[in-house]
Amino acid sequence: MENSRSLRSRDASTGSGVASSQLPPSGLTVIGPEAYAMRLSGALAEFDISADVNGGHGLAVVPVWADLTVWCDLQWFWWRTGLNSHTHRPVYAYHPVTDVTRAARRVAFSYADLRAANGPHNEERCTGEPV
Repeated sequence: MENSRSLRSRDASTGSGVASSQLPPSGLTVIGPEAYAMRLSGALAEFDISADVNGGHGLAVVPVWADLTVWCDLQWFWWRTGLNSHTHRPVYAYHPVTDVTRAARRVAFSYADLRAANGPHNEERCTGEPV
């Protein structure tokens, strides 16, 4: 069994580790996680869901709503969908970054479920104005 360190290469400019399975064949343009996350954010806008994008260290996050944050690397989007009833550990949904439209639809369903379970967001309390 190979050591996980032998499966990683170092980016010379940033020093960050990238799994060799995530490296593209030579000659291809690399799209970073932030670009995939921006595509997801744009696709979520089609469902009237606005979301920011934050990235760094080989990952990007799209905070959608309370308890709904989508993480992204070079291969997958993933987000928490609940807790395992036996182990009480988080359960995650995964979707490939190459299918942004369908990933956005799945995230939109999770968003709708959370909104239905927790009630609508109180916009009056979140105006950013001092109290």
